[in-house]
Amino acid sequence: MPKSAELPTSTDLFKIRRAALAKEVIAPLRKLYGERDDVDEVIDLMFEVAAKAWGERPQALRELDEARLTHPDWFQRPDQLGYVCYADRFDGGLDGVRSRLDHLAELGVTTLHVMPVLEPRQGPNDGGYAVASYRRVDPRLGTMDDLRGLASDLHERGMSLVCDLVCNHTAAEHPWARKARDGKKKYRDYYWMYPDREMPDAWEGSLPEVFPDWAPGNFTWLPDAEQWVWTTFNEYQWDLNYTNPRVLAEMVANVCFLANVGVDIIRLDAVAFMWKRLGTTCQNQPEAHLIVEVMRAVLRMVAPASILLAEAIVAPEDLVPWFGRGESTGKECQLAYHNVFMVTLWSALAEHDARLMSSVLNRMPQIPSSASWLTYARLHDDIGWAITDQDAAAVGLDGFAHRAFLSDFYSGGFPGSFAVGEVFQSNPRTGDRRISGTLASLAGLERALAPSGSSTLVEHAIRRILLVHSLVFAFGGLPLINSGDEIGMLNDHAWADEPSHADDNRWMHRPVMDWDAAARRHTPGTVEARIFEGLQHLAAVRSTVHEFHADTPGTALDVGNSKVFAWHRSGPRGRILVLANVTDEDFSVDTMHGGAGHDGEWIDLLTGEKQGRIVRLDAYMTRWLRPAE
Repeated sequence: MPKSAELPTSTDLFKIRRAALAKEVIAPLRKLYGERDDVDEVIDLMFEVAAKAWGERPQALRELDEARLTHPDWFQRPDQLGYVCYADRFDGGLDGVRSRLDHLAELGVTTLHVMPVLEPRQGPNDGGYAVASYRRVDPRLGTMDDLRGLASDLHERGMSLVCDLVCNHTAAEHPWARKARDGKKKYRDYYWMYPDREMPDAWEGSLPEVFPDWAPGNFTWLPDAEQWVWTTFNEYQWDLNYTNPRVLAEMVANVCFLANVGVDIIRLDAVAFMWKRLGTTCQNQPEAHLIVEVMRAVLRMVAPASILLAEAIVAPEDLVPWFGRGESTGKECQLAYHNVFMVTLWSALAEHDARLMSSVLNRMPQIPSSASWLTYARLHDDIGWAITDQDAAAVGLDGFAHRAFLSDFYSGGFPGSFAVGEVFQSNPRTGDRRISGTLASLAGLERALAPSGSSTLVEHAIRRILLVHSLVFAFGGLPLINSGDEIGMLNDHAWADEPSHADDNRWMHRPVMDWDAAARRHTPGTVEARIFEGLQHLAAVRSTVHEFHADTPGTALDVGNSKVFAWHRSGPRGRILVLANVTDEDFSVDTMHGGAGHDGEWIDLLTGEKQGRIVRLDAYMTRWLRPAE
């Protein structure tokens, strides 16, 4: 081979990437720490972190880097389907998860999110989000080698691994926190610690409470250290101080470590909280976005096969910027949860009306074409009704009253409600009441299967379950299925029997996977089979529909019937009209109404049927329509 055609060596490749991406590391660092005398040392430290991580990257993952650089849209493609589970509740631990990959493959899953696997504190730990070590796996689940093995098993199947990095806080038992408690200044500077209430009181003036029921306020007194420490979430979770650049360097190193383990998508937990500014809510601050820019630039340098997911459950106007905006467009996270889509989906089902959903989604700005939403109907957390007064007013609703209605409806207290759920974290000051419950129970299956239920109620519940998944699959982005939802698992009403869960009813929608019930997915006519087969079909069809690529824009249409959610996706790949009847009524709609602009025949991709301009929609029916020609 001529010398000019020789491939670059490993060292050369890193130098090439470093040169190409240096500005994307340096610019945000100078904005964050430019007023410090040692800013150049901070920049050098970040490049040292990157070089060390590159030196530790396994060859198999370097080969995956090159493959994904060739196909950078790998996570946007319509054949992608995510699944979310707790390793211990799915099948005992990481080895159990590895033994169940055939189940996931049967469903069509390509991306597996194993909920917090890093070692948490003993006792209450916020579901694993109070991390005591960033470099060890929870011993109840396995070892770091087991996590590497899971990543390798998934890669051999063409699948990807998602893991959490808790970036806003550590457990009070983390080595940094222990040293801070002991009075070591270096590590006290890793946190927000004060000797009296002067500054905590000043901060509290504008801070909301995340868990008002059991963790009111945002600071905790440490008698042994004689310090107040910032604890946004729980008294055992200490907020990190990113005004200290060493904290950022440590966390960037942790990002790279997980990538080198084989984690393909790194979920940045509580990312919106990372930067504090007096007089604000200390969420979504510009500097938090700069922190993510640094993380992404270093990750692209070291491990371009891995990408970032923002866990930013925030108001609509604060959500899209986590992909990057302005000169930072496409320089932050590649993925973010579409919490607003999930919330408005449940609102539409409760109201039997899709106008709020359509209005809110159309008011949201487009995201970069290189990014993607994560869409879902249900995950591990509670449902908070992220519907602003402005969004409610746009369709003639009172925001406060509508949020109260949704809480009443999904806790089962509203007359005629089909849902079985419970209120989580009621805040009398704001009226905020969030909701716990599995997808199946909130969609009516638990009530339908009760002695007072009926076959009609069961039918409607299954249709609701498939309807919400159909919209999750068709909306645009990477759809997620929560563990147990594929077989319609109901609320775990024994959630409080485990002492560490007793004060957190979110565990009712985190049930242990019922493998006996899962076996019934192969028994025709069972509830489990109907739901599993329905999801299988949605995934199989979706994988063939190139219009469902995440870069195809979508717009909600008004087809003249508020009981129908109409989602029109159109771009160079073609166009699809998705119609969803959010009620238990049967009716027809005119697809020429509202701008779909097609007067000929449609093909329903889900059934293979041809439909004319007037399309029939049965109760809770969804159609994926493509122009016949």
